[in-house]
Amino acid sequence: MEMADEVREALDALIRKHGEDYSAISRLLGRNPAYIQQYIKRGTPRRLSEEDRLRLAAYFRVPEERLGGRSGAVAEPAPGLLAVPRVDIGASAGPGAVAEIEEQGPPIGFDAATLRALGVKRASRASIIRVTGASMEPTLQDGDDILVDRDAVTIRSGAIYVLRLDDMLVVKRLVREGAGPLVIRSDNDAYPDIVDYDPAALAVIGRVLWCGRKL
Repeated sequence: MEMADEVREALDALIRKHGEDYSAISRLLGRNPAYIQQYIKRGTPRRLSEEDRLRLAAYFRVPEERLGGRSGAVAEPAPGLLAVPRVDIGASAGPGAVAEIEEQGPPIGFDAATLRALGVKRASRASIIRVTGASMEPTLQDGDDILVDRDAVTIRSGAIYVLRLDDMLVVKRLVREGAGPLVIRSDNDAYPDIVDYDPAALAVIGRVLWCGRKL
């Protein structure tokens, strides 16, 4: 087996081990969504560029040699690439889930400039949460990964937030209507607004700034 084939197999194994998909890793590299699939399945391009190899080795935390680099080379973090951790429990867009927040699981890499452009001031306060349920469709779908800024707890009417409500973790839109309490709203019209709740039981975890999904 040629070295190029071994590298493709190694990268494919890393992607599967970390629960990632080809399009997400392509976006990590700033490439078109089909780039990694074409590289692994079709051998196009034949070899990874040095920049791509360094970024992938740093992201997966493996020696550069494993992805075709020189022997003994150790991957350094790619400039500007920050690993945003995944939260172990999904934020429900349906009935809810017990709100035990633990930062575990494979991270998603973001360019530092991208995080700033999204509005994240401190990368250490950003988390990735997976949505479950259909109440925020079509904006957010079951299985979407959402980027949550846990510093962004000041309410902007109409924005989407991850909330703790009566010990449940949910993702909803918050809307101000008059002088009454905030309206907790789903984007799916099949789900009614939540207006009859104890405001003391509502806590804002953070604002949703970005979402990613498989196609």
